[in-house]
Order: sequence, then C-alpha cells, then structure tokens
Amino acid sequence: MPTAMEFSGAELPSGKNRTQYRIQRSGLAPDASISATGARQRLPDDLSGIGTDMTASQYDTGLSVSYELDFFGRIRNLNRAALETYLSTEEARRSAHISLVAEVANAYLAIRADQELLDLTRSTVKTYENSYSLVKRSFEAGAVSEMNVRQAESALADAQAQLKQYTRQLATGINGLQLLLGTQLPAGLDNGKPLTDSILTPVSAGLPSELLLNRPEILSAEHQLLAANANIGAARAAFFPSISLFGSAGTASSQISGLFEGGSGSWSFMPSINIPVFNAGRLSASLDYAEIQKDINVARYEKAIQNAFREVADSLAARGTYADQLEAQKRRVASSKRYYDLANVRYRAGIDSYLTVLDAQRQLFGSQQQLVGVQMAKLSSEVLLYKALGGGWNENSIVKAPARAPVK
Repeated sequence: MPTAMEFSGAELPSGKNRTQYRIQRSGLAPDASISATGARQRLPDDLSGIGTDMTASQYDTGLSVSYELDFFGRIRNLNRAALETYLSTEEARRSAHISLVAEVANAYLAIRADQELLDLTRSTVKTYENSYSLVKRSFEAGAVSEMNVRQAESALADAQAQLKQYTRQLATGINGLQLLLGTQLPAGLDNGKPLTDSILTPVSAGLPSELLLNRPEILSAEHQLLAANANIGAARAAFFPSISLFGSAGTASSQISGLFEGGSGSWSFMPSINIPVFNAGRLSASLDYAEIQKDINVARYEKAIQNAFREVADSLAARGTYADQLEAQKRRVASSKRYYDLANVRYRAGIDSYLTVLDAQRQLFGSQQQLVGVQMAKLSSEVLLYKALGGGWNENSIVKAPARAPVK
C-alpha cells in the first residue's frame, strides 16, 4: 500500500500511459520538418563527363510534409486504445488513493479505540487498587480470609497487565499511522472525538445503484474493455491498404547565395500505397489475439461488477447488524454496572462474599471492553462502505456514464 508521501511525490503509472497516448495521438496529424543541406563533391576527369576534373556544389533548403490517410481507421483505433489505456491506469491510481484513505481512516479509528481502552483500563486499575486496599485492611482486621486478598491482588495484576498491553497497542498504532501518512502525526490527535460520537458522515438509506459507477475498479475495467475493442478495430484495419502522402517544397542552388534567387524553387510530391499480400499469417494472428484480449477483458469487467455488488451488500448488511449489536452491548454494560453496584453494596453490608464483587467487576470491565470493540467494528464497516461505493455517497458523486460510439 503506498503512503500519502509517495502519492504526493512519486511518479504514477498513469503518467507513463499519458505520455504513450500523446505519442500515439500524434499519428493523427501530419509530420512536418524544415531541413537545410549542403554538399561539395570533386569528380576526376574520367568521371566528370567533360574531360577534366571538376568540383560540384549543391545547397538546398525546404519544408517536407508526410501524412498517412486513415481511410480504414487504423490510426484512430490505435489512438483510442492508447487513450482508454491511460484512463484505465488513471482509475487504478484513484483506486489506490481511495484504499489509502480507507487505511488511514481505519488506522485512526484503531488509535481512538486503543485510547479509549487505555483510559477504561486505567480507571479499572484504580477501582481494583481501591478494592485491594479495602480487602487488605479487612484481612489485617481479621474480617476476611487471605483468599480474598489473593483474589483482589490477582484481579489488580490482570488489569495492570492489560494496561501495559493497551499502552503498547496505542504506540504501535500511532507508528503505523505515521507510516501511512509518511510524516509525523498532527498535534492534538490524542484529543479526538470518542468512538461514541458521529465521527463519520452518516449513510443515507436508499442509495442508488449508480453509485457503483464511482468504483474505480469498474471504470478501469470498462476502459480496458474499450481499449481491447479499439485494438480489434486497428488489427482489422491492418488488412486493408495504407496510403501515405509525402511532399516537399524549397529552393536549391549550386551556390549558397543563389538559394533565394528567382528560378531556384524546387518541389516534389510522392504518394505511396502499401497493400498487404503475404505476411505468413501475422495479421490474422494479431486479430485473433486482439479478440482473445477482448474476451478476457469482458470477463474482468463482469467480475468487477459482481465483486462491487457483493462488497456493497456485505457492507450494508454489516451496517445493520452492528447497529443492533451496539444497542444490545450498551444494555449489557448498563446491566453489568447495576450488578456491580448491587454486589458492592451487599458486600459492604456483609451479605455476600468478596467473590461476588470480584465477579461483578470483571463482568463490567469485560462488557465495557467489548462495547469499545463493537463501536470500532461498526465504524470500520462504515469505512469499508465508503471504499465499496468508490469513495463517497453524496448525490453529486453519482456518475452518469456517457454514451459511447461503437468502435469499428
């Protein structure tokens, strides 16, 4: 996965294909050049034709133009194929960019979750420390057995171990996000919104299926298919004659000073036609290869569409179930909190043993940890939905596919 720094400074593959398209597009226009040449030649007497040796000079300058008449669309189809290839790689670049945004978002959410788990564990450690101090004083007073002390001490040690675990997870998460961004994290990141707040744009119901046209994988596959169609047209046009025109106009003289004098003008016009007669099956093989590539790209296009529908359906299903799971987990936390309060009151009143309080503490801590995990999973599913919809879901992002002329 490229980092944000690589996106900002590195040359992308689309730049190469854009240059190739510009090269291919130049074939639609005539080639023109200006040249100037000079030559001096000495001929011996037996070759001069006049019986004595001679020195001949020739200077000329002029404009030459060459152009291939694209009657059968070979050059136009090659130009179309190069354009669609460039557009395909541009969509691949956009796909990598969307994936990077999703990776950064998930990394940030993981940091927020680790921070909340760390804060929760710190609070729990303080609660266990208070409970341990209370039980230890009760043991010294002879009110409870040593087993209660060891149970409180074990619960405290377990919470302290988890505190170090979440501290480590937070540090590694920050390092991972720095790697994705390619730079230091902005100040104040630790003071971000909690996971319970709406830190992502809510997804509206009834999203149109046209949003899938935003997916760069589909657009890239479509451009590849159009490029394959254009290559078929170019391969088919290669069976027909090609006509080229070449002309030049300028001046010529035996002296440099006479290049622009009257009567020194010269011109030439040389049309040519090339008719393929025998090529050992090369043209037929090229056409077969182009048609095979088109069939492959059709399959890729269909697979891209099917994969898009599956990912969106999975994300929407996760969105609905996570909402219900989150509400159920909140009820469990509230119930565990009530259970802990009652167990603590009954223990202080001497009705229940400390084991009941310890069980209530562990159940409350576990349910609170799971609540953070469900909140994190719900937000991550929203990020995946963002990615599955091609980077967003507002109405302005709906792409209307332009009408395309058939490729001949």
